[in-house]
Amino acid sequence: MPRYTVHVRGEWLAVPCQDARLTVGWLGREAVRRYMKNKPDNGGFASVDDVRFLVRQCKGLGLLDSEDLLEVALEDNEFVEVVIEGDVMSPDFIPSQPEGVYLYSKYREPEKYIDLDGDNLTTEDLVNLGKGHYKIKLTPVAEQKVRQSREVIDKIIEEKTVVYGITTGFGKFARTVIPVNKLQELQVNLVRSHSAGVGKPFSPERCRMLLALRINVLAKGYSGISLETLQQVIEIFNASCLSYVPEKGTVGASGDLAPLAHLALGLIGEGKMWSPKSGWADAKYVLQAHDLKPIVLKPKEGLALINGTQMITSLGCEAVERASAIARQADIVAALTLEVLKGTTKAFDTDIHAVRPHRGQIEVAFRFRSLLDSDHHPSEIAESHRFCDRVQDAYTLRCCPQVHGVVNDTIAFVKDIITTELNSATDNPMVFASRGETISGGNFHGEYPAKALDYLAIGVHELAAISERRIERLCNPSLSELPAFLVAEGGLNSGFMIAHCTAAALVSESKALCHPSSVDSLSTSAATEDHVSMGGWAARKALRVIEHVEHVLAIELLAACQGIEFLRPLKTTTPLEKVYDLVRSVVRPWIKDRFMAPDIEAAHRLLLEQKVWDVASPYIEKYRMEHIPESRPLSPTAFSLQFLHQKATKIPETEEL
Repeated sequence: MPRYTVHVRGEWLAVPCQDARLTVGWLGREAVRRYMKNKPDNGGFASVDDVRFLVRQCKGLGLLDSEDLLEVALEDNEFVEVVIEGDVMSPDFIPSQPEGVYLYSKYREPEKYIDLDGDNLTTEDLVNLGKGHYKIKLTPVAEQKVRQSREVIDKIIEEKTVVYGITTGFGKFARTVIPVNKLQELQVNLVRSHSAGVGKPFSPERCRMLLALRINVLAKGYSGISLETLQQVIEIFNASCLSYVPEKGTVGASGDLAPLAHLALGLIGEGKMWSPKSGWADAKYVLQAHDLKPIVLKPKEGLALINGTQMITSLGCEAVERASAIARQADIVAALTLEVLKGTTKAFDTDIHAVRPHRGQIEVAFRFRSLLDSDHHPSEIAESHRFCDRVQDAYTLRCCPQVHGVVNDTIAFVKDIITTELNSATDNPMVFASRGETISGGNFHGEYPAKALDYLAIGVHELAAISERRIERLCNPSLSELPAFLVAEGGLNSGFMIAHCTAAALVSESKALCHPSSVDSLSTSAATEDHVSMGGWAARKALRVIEHVEHVLAIELLAACQGIEFLRPLKTTTPLEKVYDLVRSVVRPWIKDRFMAPDIEAAHRLLLEQKVWDVASPYIEKYRMEHIPESRPLSPTAFSLQFLHQKATKIPETEEL
């Protein structure tokens, strides 16, 4: 017998259908009838016939024709919504789909798997898991470690040993011993009470990352979760059933308790969940729609699910990957601006950077050389001002290797910390099967990723700060020798005037966001947890800063391409012409004023999808292969410096070619 799950005014109703030849209209009326039956005042309606409504699918929000047959319009066990005419959406209404619903209506279940063992997850892996590119399975070694860890817990319960979080309460209640017959209730109560977060829910991508990372940590075998429960969690992940996790509420020690409790709440069939099939619905219905059962927590398992730094770290992974992408594309955008402003390439000379051999600085200078005028890639624009009397450029052009370079080194430093945290056990107490005991400690404290992500925000922000100054130079005719605000008929047209203001506003906002959250601490849990990291806010604001950087560089990219229009018919180098062509494939030249926000978003999308890097990087790497090592004779001192240069510009294994 077909069955449908129907959402009516915030309530979910299971509606069986004995005859699939009935219509969508019948399903809507039956759902409304059941809704009225459950209300003392019939929901404010005199009869079902008085209710006017529309029916739509939760997946994709497509409206359904009331006369269509159910067997044609819907699949068995599908989720639908009845929208009653005249209803006003309440401020706390949870939509059936998250923002960007068009992305999820095209979701396809992945066929490939990633093997998790708790030791080898990378930032790239976690981001791809978040995007839904892979399912998860455990390695045999991980399965064995999980079994051995659980045996320790079972022995503690059998022997009625007093151990924190297993046979006692939590936090201030650590000295309260719990009777054996209430140990399961203890774990459920823990999850329910700690689900106290507020704010918008995480997107499906971020929730997938959070859940995948928690699975990886549990796979290490120091948490005491049973293999059966962990396999259930993996099945829920693989079905893309994702809990409602508010973004605010963690202080980053003892771990990310509130977010992870919300994550666990859905797993036990309570609260809300989302899946591509159902949209937002009661967790028990979402699990049921995927033929999954709510998890029944055993002793210690609630604590195992919620104790750790996985919210900070999963958001940190996204931050690191996005920061890496925008940092390398910032070099390309800045090189294009330098061309438009008729700057010199002398500041990027190899010998200058060899005598100050910071790895990031050397790499950025190399990228500039590979993109700008050379025998390899001649530029007509550069040739047009070869004999001008300008000796050197402003710092925003000349010092890009020094400024962009330290951003690259910052990202590498933070990535190292985040990668370690990805594969760390962060529970309390820790279960050591080799010793047959549990030990209480402080691995849940989020200070490491919190400090690192504060540092990341400060570092990456500088890309926007220097970019905004380059936008000013492009728009200011006294600095650029171009039309004011990069538009013809200035006065009638305002061109990039307010786009530059937007960049300035974003940079100013980011300055406030760069204040470190991890310098703050507030004592919690009746002074039991008397020092905390505030890492959740460090992670969230780092992502906001990176988003601002992306938008500022999108504006600079548009402005630089617009500047080239006024230098035609002269051409720049081949790789920079490819970048120009890419931008012009989505944004036409600015002839007269028009609605600019869509253009900025189109350029932002190019940077997010790393398309600017994709078109330029083959030229960068070809130049690398042809110019390293240098062929000219070297003195012994210069040879040593050249060796450092070669070492610093070696292609990282993870870098795209």
